[in-house]
Amino acid sequence: QVQFVESGGGLVQTGGSLRLSCAASGSAFNIYDFGWYRQAPGKQRELVAAITSGGTTNYKDSVKGRFTVSRDNAKNTVALQMNSLLPEDTAVYYCNYYVGARFKPTGSWGQGTQVTVSS
Repeated sequence: QVQFVESGGGLVQTGGSLRLSCAASGSAFNIYDFGWYRQAPGKQRELVAAITSGGTTNYKDSVKGRFTVSRDNAKNTVALQMNSLLPEDTAVYYCNYYVGARFKPTGSWGQGTQVTVSS
């Protein structure tokens, strides 16, 4: 089963940038569709960005134009470039592979990486 290790989070001011990285173990990385999810305190986990095996991307409306998801099949990694960060982006960010049009996360969750945006 694919396992994930997220990194790259931190504390930034409003308007700052961070680049998150997700290292995935296991074989056949290139056939999976991956998503970045986040969970803020007291809220449900939600999809932020997704990328298919063919490179098609989808984004939550509130991050369009600010976040960019990418993948490197040779390195088994998925990245999330986050620019123009806002306090409402504060959350723990996770990656996972998903199935279906509703981006249902299917693998085991990693520890996530904390992103905190100060106002």
